[in-house]
Amino acid sequence: MDDYNTQSGQSSTYGESTGTGGAGTAARMKEQVSEKATEIKEKVSDFGRKAVEKIDDSRQSAADALDQTASSLHSGGDKLSDAAHSAANRLEATADYVRQTDVKGMAADVGEFVKRYPGPALVAAAIFGFLVARGLSRND
Repeated sequence: MDDYNTQSGQSSTYGESTGTGGAGTAARMKEQVSEKATEIKEKVSDFGRKAVEKIDDSRQSAADALDQTASSLHSGGDKLSDAAHSAANRLEATADYVRQTDVKGMAADVGEFVKRYPGPALVAAAIFGFLVARGLSRND
């Protein structure tokens, strides 16, 4: 039978590939994967940029809300106590911080806090995560 295969121009080894089609297909697949990865990277980058812009846009309204709450506490604080005035002063300081610090600055401050106080930061992150999850589950 080997003589027959040799005479007819066929190889006696089964499963051999005689062309370079496999290398071309691999190159095309690699290029497609690279293009998709670049596309996804751009989409994620745009999403992050838009999220930061939205946060920056909402900083002023958040600071104004904190100021209004502080003013309410100050005006009603005469009836309550020094604790209300203290809380109002902290809210005013927080409002000023939010108004003056951009997102990158806040992220840097959070990073410093976590490095300095890892235990309380972990507890705060757990509480924050719980509140976010609970808020998201109510939307369903």
